[in-house]
Amino acid sequence: MTTLIRTVLSTHAGYGITLLRIITGLTFAAHGSQKLFGWFGGYGLANTAQWMESIGISPGYLMATLAGSAEFFGGLALVIGLLVRPAALSLLFAMLVAIVTVHWSHGFFIGANGFEYALTLGVISATLIIEGAGRFSLDRRISN
Repeated sequence: MTTLIRTVLSTHAGYGITLLRIITGLTFAAHGSQKLFGWFGGYGLANTAQWMESIGISPGYLMATLAGSAEFFGGLALVIGLLVRPAALSLLFAMLVAIVTVHWSHGFFIGANGFEYALTLGVISATLIIEGAGRFSLDRRISN
């Protein structure tokens, strides 16, 4: 196995990070499914794209597809513990874009559509980039 692949997949984190990874992955996957498929009360891809265009994120369809895919597929990757660092990197990027383009102007608190929730998910994603997938993950199994 190459050094790069071993570095990406390795983890020394314990079971706590595994719990955090799975719950965060389910959260991201649910949000992504709202954007892509309209599940869980979401608007679906076409309406999400239209909304993104309306707030100046264009091309809306491409950006909605990228954001929804990062959240849905990145979330699933976190849940199963496979390629967690690359998935977490895409999720961190998605949260940074959400903070800057949607939530920052509303302040910190989520009740006013602020950035606290996106920040929390972004920090968890950054933590997963640093720590890896945890003891109970496919990444750990593959890298050992």
